[in-house]
Amino acid sequence: MATNTNKQLQTLLKFEKSKEELTANTLRNAENDYQQNLIRLQSVADYRLEYMSRLSQRSVLGLDSATYNHYHAFISKLDYASEQVKIAMQQAKALVGQSKQLWLKQRQKVQAVEMLTDKRNLALVKIADKKEQSMFDEMATQQFLRRKLKS
Repeated sequence: MATNTNKQLQTLLKFEKSKEELTANTLRNAENDYQQNLIRLQSVADYRLEYMSRLSQRSVLGLDSATYNHYHAFISKLDYASEQVKIAMQQAKALVGQSKQLWLKQRQKVQAVEMLTDKRNLALVKIADKKEQSMFDEMATQQFLRRKLKS
């Protein structure tokens, strides 16, 4: 029975650890997505700034309305892209938080099974120690009785 319980606990521990690894991978992927969105947002902001600088330089030399409208329309598209990336960032950040909570819950399950396994192993060691002590006590009693009979 003891080995059967140990096998069950080891199977459960292996199962919970594999679930923990899956939740950890999900968390890492969510964090990577968030970081990628941060990079995208910075890239769009940098490109917008560069494009605004070009517009400023061109306007010094003189700008016709069609060219101005072209620049203005493109800057509007960059602003829209920036807003879309911000939305994606918010979603990614929410996913990171959710994934972290799931990973923490799974980590607690693994720790609980590990603690239960440790307690079970400690109990088995105590039982084995008691059996060994009982055997030594029996041997000592037998030796005592043999000596007494010889005397």
